Amino acid sequence: MDSATQTLQHRISVKLWPPGQSTRLMLVERMTKNFITPSFISRKYGLLSKEEAEEDAKKIEEVAFAAANQHYEKQPDGDGSSAVQIYAKESSRLMLEVLKRGPRIQEDEEVAATADKGAATLANVFDISGGRRAFISGEEAEEVLKPLKVPGNLYTRICFSNRSFGLEAAHVTEPILLSIRDQLTEVDLSDFVAGRSESEALEVMNIFSSALEGCNLRYLNLSNNALGEKGVRAFEKLLKTQNNLEELYLINDGISEEAARAVCELIPSTEKLKVLHFHNNMTGDEGAVAIAEMVKRSTALEDFRCSSTRVGLEGGVALAEALGSCNHLRKLDLRDNMFGVEAGIALSRSLFAFADLTEAYLSYLNLEDEGAEALANALKECAPSLEVLDMAGNDITAKGASSLAACIAAKQFLTKLNLSENELKDEGAILIAKAIEVGHGQLNEVDLSINAIRRAGARLLAQAVVDKPGFKSLNINGNYISDEGIDEVKDIFKGLPNVLENLDENDPDGEDLDEDAKEEDEDTDNEDELESKLKGLEIKHEE
Repeated sequence: MDSATQTLQHRISVKLWPPGQSTRLMLVERMTKNFITPSFISRKYGLLSKEEAEEDAKKIEEVAFAAANQHYEKQPDGDGSSAVQIYAKESSRLMLEVLKRGPRIQEDEEVAATADKGAATLANVFDISGGRRAFISGEEAEEVLKPLKVPGNLYTRICFSNRSFGLEAAHVTEPILLSIRDQLTEVDLSDFVAGRSESEALEVMNIFSSALEGCNLRYLNLSNNALGEKGVRAFEKLLKTQNNLEELYLINDGISEEAARAVCELIPSTEKLKVLHFHNNMTGDEGAVAIAEMVKRSTALEDFRCSSTRVGLEGGVALAEALGSCNHLRKLDLRDNMFGVEAGIALSRSLFAFADLTEAYLSYLNLEDEGAEALANALKECAPSLEVLDMAGNDITAKGASSLAACIAAKQFLTKLNLSENELKDEGAILIAKAIEVGHGQLNEVDLSINAIRRAGARLLAQAVVDKPGFKSLNINGNYISDEGIDEVKDIFKGLPNVLENLDENDPDGEDLDEDAKEEDEDTDNEDELESKLKGLEIKHEE
């Protein structure tokens, strides 16, 4: 038996059954979301209302849990992995039945109540972001903002995004904001000074900040304003009075080291913060250290995004360690940074705090095999309800794939798996195919493009996913699949023409840089031998 097989068969010690209450509730939430999200099935059979979706989701979960628990009591397998598979399969089967049944006929009163509720929600929102991005003059502001001046209006949420305010428009807006600031809970000022000179933009920010000072917000979006430190400090009066923020967005704002420190300094409390997004900034290591201090105090954090922020090893380690205090985290997005192996290992130690994690975006972090293995081993023993795993572009080889496969095999609620732009080759691809072959009834998207995969790996990946209910996309483009292999894969999906992504960038004559691999590839039967060698591979579980 080769080393990859031996590594994959190492025993899993984590106890998978029974799931905790939070996991069960999360499954109900996920099924509810699926029932109310438009799809090709809903177009045919109809879309469920939220109330009906919640009711059906709860019933499905109870039935699936009872079936899995009965199996576990009769045939306990140590870690409960077979019970988890039954739980996932039964949930998927019953979900499909409900989707094909479609919505029950609602009573007229229910329809009316839903309409009234929707109208009430719209009455609370004032949004001028629609249409083309454009400057707004003082005269236009006077006209557009008239509804906010109506006495007794119910607006609690305002969105001025996509309209560029100059000084004239800002002065018109100032008294209006002063008159309603005590009722506001959500403010979106993203992209609201586009095309203005720095001096004018800063003055406009100061005017808005003063007008909103003291309002009690739960949501604040200042994205796409090229703030930098000056811009952050221009919002000082607003930021310093926010003690109950639950969501803060500072995306594409030029958040440098100094700006990150200013944010950390000015916001008085992050105890209630649930969402914090810093995507696409120039934060760097020192800035990440400042953000880490803020994260450390945000113990209620559920959704953290710090992607494309030029963070290296030092900042990556700081963020990783700070995240260890966020045991409510559900979504983690650290994509496109320069963490490296050590930061990946540091993050793996914090992952054990994330019992409720459902989405992990860890692509393009320079993890290599060692960092990827550390994260995979940690994820295998936590985050039982993980839905999305993205570890693309991390130089992961077949060596690292064995740990990844063991992790993936334990994650029966995965809906999306992205391992593109790595170096898995056939051996790694077959390990992943075997990991997703059994169970994984909710998996609908797999991406292993650009991995030097050949015919055997492509064929087994296709066979592993083709019969999964609701499967939507397999991407194996940009590999080294032979023409015969392409024909085989297309034949597997002949009844599902839209599931297999394009293969126009596949290179059947592609060569590996690895000299050993070159020698092996000289044997034309090598792919079939590799498939045969790993054909009977199974994930072993501790008794």
